[in-house]
Amino acid sequence: MNLLSPATTRPSFRRNAERVLLLACFGILAGCGTGKYDTDNPDWAQAGSAPPPKRSETDKEWEETAAPPPPAFSESRLLPIEMPPYMSLKFGIDPGTITITPDGIVRYVVVASNRSGGAVNAFYEGVRCSTAEMKSYARYNNGTWQEVTKQEWKRIKDMNSRYTVALSTQGICRGNAPRSSVGEMVQNIRNPIREVQ
Repeated sequence: MNLLSPATTRPSFRRNAERVLLLACFGILAGCGTGKYDTDNPDWAQAGSAPPPKRSETDKEWEETAAPPPPAFSESRLLPIEMPPYMSLKFGIDPGTITITPDGIVRYVVVASNRSGGAVNAFYEGVRCSTAEMKSYARYNNGTWQEVTKQEWKRIKDMNSRYTVALSTQGICRGNAPRSSVGEMVQNIRNPIREVQ
């Protein structure tokens, strides 16, 4: 004799396990949504890392040190910057002009010339690794330096100057910071290593 009617049978073990698993998944998802990251910032999710810390009024604003006049450079000391073979210009950096400032800017003189020789142009620039930006201070043309009238920081990836991208990734920057010394920069420019950044 069956004391339980077919309409009042207990749910199976499998159905209970499914419910418990479903509730656990919802709990995990709810926990993921309440993290320490500012998810209102659309950039952090795309970059795959935490957003930069929020600034407050008490934080000191970053100030660039004044740029000295362009240093003298020598074409005989130029280290070539590795560029794609289709480029019609070749670029080199004079290691004697590389400086690292206390505020994290790497300043240098880069020289551009035709692959067949001839015209030579030079640029006195600075790279700020922490923000992936560069600034041009002066241009050398026909034997004289001319100061750039509108000196402003520009994102490296938004520029057409492939040599700045190559220089910053091959030798000047390690991630979001300048390399530890000018000697390390020179070594990495001579022997560029592709690092995962």
